[in-house]
This record gives sequence, C-alpha cells and structure tokens, in this order.
Amino acid sequence: MAKPTKPRGLGRGLSALMADVQTDAPENTAPRRADLTVPIDSIRPNPDQPRRTFDDDALKELAASIKEKGVIQPLIVRRDPNDADLYQIVAGERRWRASQMAQLHELPVLVRDFDDTEVLEIAIIENIQRADLNPVDEATGYRQLMDRFGHTQDQMAQALGKSRSHIANLLRLLNLPDPVLGWLTEGKLTAGHARALVGHDDATKLAQHIIQKQLSVRDAERLAKTGLPQPGTKRSPAGGGSKDADTVQIENELSAHLKMKVSIDHKPGQEGGKLSINYKSFEQLDDLLRTLSGD
Repeated sequence: MAKPTKPRGLGRGLSALMADVQTDAPENTAPRRADLTVPIDSIRPNPDQPRRTFDDDALKELAASIKEKGVIQPLIVRRDPNDADLYQIVAGERRWRASQMAQLHELPVLVRDFDDTEVLEIAIIENIQRADLNPVDEATGYRQLMDRFGHTQDQMAQALGKSRSHIANLLRLLNLPDPVLGWLTEGKLTAGHARALVGHDDATKLAQHIIQKQLSVRDAERLAKTGLPQPGTKRSPAGGGSKDADTVQIENELSAHLKMKVSIDHKPGQEGGKLSINYKSFEQLDDLLRTLSGD
C-alpha cells in the first residue's frame, strides 16, 4: 500500500511560515532560546537558496559583531535530506557565513521539520524581508509566492505586514522592458520613476532620457504623458495641466491593453471625468467594439 503523501508547504499557511521567519529575528532583537548547539561543520547551506550574492563588507561587519558578542539569534535548520547527521539551513545563511569568518566552532539552531516546498517558500519570504532589497527583486519574490504557491495579494499583504497597494504597485513593475528593470535594479531609476513608465510603448527610451537628464519623479510622470521632445519644438511651461501618477499609470496601462492612445481628464476633487480613446482606422474601432462586448 502506498504511503500517504505529505501535505505540501501551502498547507501550513503563509502566516504560520512567517512566524518561523520572524523567529529568525535580526541580531539586535531579544534573543530566542535555541533547541541545541551544533558544530558549524555539520551545517550546510540550502542549495536552492534564491539569494546568491552576499555583500562582503556587510558580512565582515557582522563577523566582527559575532566575534565580540557571539550569535545571538539561532539559525533555523532542518535535517539534511541527504545526510541525517547534518543540518541544512532554512533561514540564517548570512549569520552562518559570518560565523565562519569569525572562526566559530558551534552555532545555536532551531530545528524544524520542513519539506522541500516549505524550505523554498521560507527562503523567498526571508529574502523579501531584507532591508537592502531592490524593487525588482521584491516584486519577483511576490510573483514567485503567487505563481508557485498560490498565495493571493491579500494573503501576502496580511502575512507580510504590507499594504495590498504596495504589493500590487510593485508587481506592475515586472511588466516593464528588461533594460528598464535592469536600471531599476541598479538604482539608476526609483520605483516612482518606473511606475510612470508601466505600459508605455517607449518605456526604454523614456527611461534613458530620465536617467540622462536626472529628472524628478514628477517630471518623469509628465514625460510619460507628453512623450520625448521633438527637435525644434517647445514645451509648455512645466506644471501646466500635469496629471497625478495614478492617472498617468492608468492611461499607460489602458493604452497598452487596447493598443490605442487613451487619455483621461479627471479634475481634482471630483468623482467623474472624461476618458478618450483615439483610433487610427475602422479596423481598430472594430477591435475596440469586440473588446468592449467581450467577443
């Protein structure tokens, strides 16, 4: 008779997994009591850890602190699936690396019974909680939690202590072209700049212009609305009739979805407004009618 299948990681629930990640608290919080202390040579990193790079200077700083005070917060580990005499890191690889630099021989650990799915889920959650995470990596983490584990935006917002709008806005960034995502990852663009470009046909060119001219977010929003300046043309004075970021973003997303230029005129302080759709041919108009009728 076949053995019953072990419930997948989602069965434990995102909030329950978050509780374990929060147990793996930063070094400057109140210490947790470890289950046991094990030789550092008996601990192995998780081979499927999404985080591949660790800042050398930050590790050296942590190693100096550990050398002086020891490891205050225990690592979360599980028994290594390939060797019952070893332990595999679930959360806390940065402390393990720093402890090796500090030449420690033993580490405090909390032992948990996690399957492979739960380990990967916790690794993604732990990465999302990093203070130095860039917007693209954070958005990618949310997308992984949704696609691989079926979590909704509402579930993630509640468990991770984020607003739903924060998660939704970051996920929209993943629709940007790869060059723009690269500049956002490198810090050449802020999330505010990038949000103004979501859904825009010329997002890459606009992003290059924003970086070259070192434009503010408000200027980037205005640029997304008006497009790049043409040689020999003059712009109206800055600030005249500019739209807020949310309106510009909705215009860009509708334009990208309908493949037609969409303009929204919304007067501040009023509920209503005017939405205009520009079509270039009767074929485009037919396409629009089919889209609106659901055909």
